[in-house]
Amino acid sequence: MTEPKRNEIISRWRAGSSIRKIAREMGLARNTVSKVLAQIEAQRTGHEGSPIRRRPSRLDPFLPVIQELLGRYPDLTAVRLLEELRERGFTGGYSVVRQRLGVLRPRSAPPPVVRFETAPGAQAQMDYAVYDLDFTSEGRRRVSLFSYILGYSRRQYLRFVETQDMTTTLREHLRAFEHLGGVAASCLYDNMKVVVTGYEDDVPVYNSRFLAFATHYGFRPVACRPRRPQTKGKVERPFSYVETSLFNGRTFSSLDHLNEMTAWWLAHVADVRQLREAKKTPLQLHAEEQPHLIPLPAQPYDVSPVIYRTVNVEALVTYCQNGYSVPWRYIGSMLPVRITEKEMIVYGPRVEEIARHVLLPANVTGQRVVHKEHRPVEDARRRQAQLEERFAELGEPGRRFLEGLFQVQRYGKDQAQRVLALLGTYAQADLIAALERAVRYGAYSHAAVERILSAQARPRTILEALAEEERRQIPPWLGEDLVSPRPTSVYQYLCESEPQDAEKPHTASDEASSDGAAPADH
Repeated sequence: MTEPKRNEIISRWRAGSSIRKIAREMGLARNTVSKVLAQIEAQRTGHEGSPIRRRPSRLDPFLPVIQELLGRYPDLTAVRLLEELRERGFTGGYSVVRQRLGVLRPRSAPPPVVRFETAPGAQAQMDYAVYDLDFTSEGRRRVSLFSYILGYSRRQYLRFVETQDMTTTLREHLRAFEHLGGVAASCLYDNMKVVVTGYEDDVPVYNSRFLAFATHYGFRPVACRPRRPQTKGKVERPFSYVETSLFNGRTFSSLDHLNEMTAWWLAHVADVRQLREAKKTPLQLHAEEQPHLIPLPAQPYDVSPVIYRTVNVEALVTYCQNGYSVPWRYIGSMLPVRITEKEMIVYGPRVEEIARHVLLPANVTGQRVVHKEHRPVEDARRRQAQLEERFAELGEPGRRFLEGLFQVQRYGKDQAQRVLALLGTYAQADLIAALERAVRYGAYSHAAVERILSAQARPRTILEALAEEERRQIPPWLGEDLVSPRPTSVYQYLCESEPQDAEKPHTASDEASSDGAAPADH
């Protein structure tokens, strides 16, 4: 509130304007006008908090009643007070009652926030902050600031990221641990979904994947109380320090440039500043705290997720609305894909690496990354041989359909690839049945096979597709039933308190008789 506005409010009030009229004409809230009048009156009289002189109001005769009711019922609402006053003859409205009640009700002071300190290595705190920044080469982008700070030394790790998903959160934790040379025994978190999935009877339910990560490094996650940000004051307050020190007077060309400057700022500014209470720098306190941190394991936690993708007819797997090529012979197959921070690694059915790509930026969509060696070979005979090998896996119907397709269709090889791509949608047994029907009626085309499948088969679910891929990897020399299940009567004698034939050895004939077959006569 500027001094000219304060003067205008006082001038209008002295001229006889009401608080409502002053607020309406000056575009202010009525509470703001009332607060200014009260402050000026307190300064003039020398009594802080004394009420301003008001013009006579129809509510004034009822002040003893209001004070009596507030003394008995401190939480009395304005609606309920209006009901009581109208029973006693009050004819005014709700607004004047609510305004006077706000002045007369005793306000309790907020509970003080007790500052607490933790022992070395006992606790850390983690949180995100979101910023919309203007980069000189990338334009305006929304980024998130990951912050992990040690409670004792106040030394922290900061990095700007694009998302706040599980993979990013785990990866930045790992970098924070390496940056600080260890792990605190516990870490305090806000109720973010990657850490807390929900509450049951006011008890937080932690994300199982995050708990596995915490178990690997030996620390205990602790969810702070909802709607109480001061619980994480050590990690909340430094965000304002970042805004006033790191951002102030600097421009950044890109996200990578921002992270480079952040690393420099941490090392040359934040870590070497002197803390007011401790009279030491975070770097000096961290030297005292590091021996108390949990040492890092020899094997870091693998934070890279593994997803499954079906290879489409163009021999591409999709990720974040972009396509990445794999060898075309895997068209129609469902393959495991490992996503690292910078790369995508695609594995074949026998978990061998078949493709590796550098990931496109997160803000890029609709693009394709194709390696030349993944395309179909230009040699027509070799390409035909590869197709014959794939269709031979579908049995006699597959072989006969491919022969007919090459004889009837001019672009038979392209249609054959599209038929193989149907394995990504339908079960192999359904495709074999469709090929058999197509051969029977001489329908040698991709469109005919697709029509037969849509009429006779049901698209398989993801779980069914994964199960089928697993069954296809079983070696052929393994039988369907290597060990047949035995009835429980075979083991009944183990449950008897005094087995009658305890010393009698179990023979093959006994097993045969228990399976329902008659023992051989001797």
